[in-house]
Amino acid sequence: MELDLDYPTLADLKARARRRLPHFAWEYLDSGTGGDMAIRRSRAALDDVVLAPAVLKGRTVPDLGTTLLGRSYTRPWGVSPVGMTGLFWPGAEITLAQHCVAQGLPFGLSTVAAASVEDLAPHVGDRGWFQLYPPAEPAHCEDLLARAKAAGFHTLILTVDVPGPSRRERQRRGGLRTPPSITPRLMWHSMQRPAWALAVARAGTPTVRGLAKYASAHEPARHVGLAPHAAPDVDLYHKLREMWDGPIIAKGVLVPSDAVMLRDLGFDAVWVSNHGGRQFDGPPGSATALPLVRAAVGPDYPVIYDGAIESGLDVLRAIALGADFVMLGRPWLWGVAAFGKAGVAHVTHILTEDVTSGMVQMGLTRPVEVRDRLWDKVAAKA
Repeated sequence: MELDLDYPTLADLKARARRRLPHFAWEYLDSGTGGDMAIRRSRAALDDVVLAPAVLKGRTVPDLGTTLLGRSYTRPWGVSPVGMTGLFWPGAEITLAQHCVAQGLPFGLSTVAAASVEDLAPHVGDRGWFQLYPPAEPAHCEDLLARAKAAGFHTLILTVDVPGPSRRERQRRGGLRTPPSITPRLMWHSMQRPAWALAVARAGTPTVRGLAKYASAHEPARHVGLAPHAAPDVDLYHKLREMWDGPIIAKGVLVPSDAVMLRDLGFDAVWVSNHGGRQFDGPPGSATALPLVRAAVGPDYPVIYDGAIESGLDVLRAIALGADFVMLGRPWLWGVAAFGKAGVAHVTHILTEDVTSGMVQMGLTRPVEVRDRLWDKVAAKA
């Protein structure tokens, strides 16, 4: 089997991942909340972005290298933190971190990943971003950040769009509890996916290892949506500045005035995202908000983007709308569930070839130049 012939797109990896994952795990990964309208809006908003090709430019040689927050990356994309990453294949966090080190990409680890910061310490190199869901107990929050820093994580992501839990109805119908526990229903789903079940049997049932230290008999370490946690506010930001000496990114921004407020408060970057549609089903697609946020914060302030990225062309569309950097969550997990390490490498291969091809068609040498190839902008000059 040759992956580039049999699985040439991220959608192909997605289809194979769905066939290999138990129903409850797939529903957790693929679903949003409510009617999944926010997910569909994100996809529709990207589909509406039209780019202009160029002619008589010769054969350009694209350079995908990108600098963000004082660090250099080989490509303008990275691995977004995803809760319970190890549920989708045991050891997924380590597989993704090792790939990021090898390829020069940022790796994001969630507070509620299956692996702890200590598990990642030997593997994350200098690529680590840590996404914080702040524990309600201040001492636990301070300790968690100290652990992340000691493990080698240098950039902090504060998720600002989770003041409380969401319903996630598809996930509920799938039968998944957090943390996962064995039920007859989940056992039956698992038996239908023997490769996944064998891998989990060898590695053990995934849990939120990073929070286990703070568990008690009365309050076991649970998913942030179920366990008490500190809802983000301005006071928390000031406390984080005292605890963390590296860049802090505000993730989950859609409203332009909020982006300006966060910039002026002192965040080093804002991350435009509707949380993959998992937190609130009412907002616009991330790509709808992106150009408005860019206009509000100005041309030089760092803006990161995620939402419905399914190809290299989508990466270029997001950059054209104002993103400096694009983070992907689900596609990496399609890759690791489909083919393990080879699947993760194939995600980077697909994105790299697709972005490079698109840039050649538009006569570009740097990704940021795509902002001048938005069709509306080109047509306005005609």
